[in-house]
Amino acid sequence: MDAKRILKYLRVLMANNNREWYWEHKAEYDAVRADFEEGVQLALGRIAAFDGTIAHLSVKDCTYRFNRDTRFSPDKSPYKNHLGAYIAAHGKKALHGGYYLHLEPDHCMVACGNYWLPTNILTACRNEIMANTDEWLRCVENKTFRKYYGSKSIGSIEHPLDVSSWDQPQGFGIERLKTCPAGFPRDWEHIEYLRMKDYCCWHRVADDFFQGDGWIDEAVRMFKAAKPMMDFINAVIDDYE
Repeated sequence: MDAKRILKYLRVLMANNNREWYWEHKAEYDAVRADFEEGVQLALGRIAAFDGTIAHLSVKDCTYRFNRDTRFSPDKSPYKNHLGAYIAAHGKKALHGGYYLHLEPDHCMVACGNYWLPTNILTACRNEIMANTDEWLRCVENKTFRKYYGSKSIGSIEHPLDVSSWDQPQGFGIERLKTCPAGFPRDWEHIEYLRMKDYCCWHRVADDFFQGDGWIDEAVRMFKAAKPMMDFINAVIDDYE
């Protein structure tokens, strides 16, 4: 991908987010969109090599409309300030987790997992974590997972649940309860995993990360590090979808 061109377009759009400017520069949008979709196609091929469940997907299945839904938002800007692709076996709107690429000026990232799970599925996930604790810990407390998704502090890798903001360089779990969920033991050794309301992990990357084709090797390493965690949670979700 020509990430420099894509991000340059998005940065200028952010300062001119209106329909008049967009249509005056429609040819540039079409060019950067096509380039981004070539990158998504590259990702599809490489991910399918280790996760055959997504092999049936096309680029269209994974990308989003550029127009924003402004009906319930105070921000009436008509267009998004990013390009993203969600590569998920059951589709973009399914609960089954997948792999995510995000290009946005100063906020590029790679992510993986499940977001906005309903309460009944969260309860089932928590029960599964308690019933198979050793397997879960192997998924999320190994060196490779923490390398990409554990919080970072002055050269050391800390516990992966220390952060809860997309603005952090990397992390695991955006939303979590302040206390133990109802019906679960408050004194359980790994209660931090029961408090989680999502199982999404992310790793922020520099704006030049996606430049060229070399980025896919590192992105694949990140996705592979997160796949055991995602498979664990997807196995629970799939009983409900």
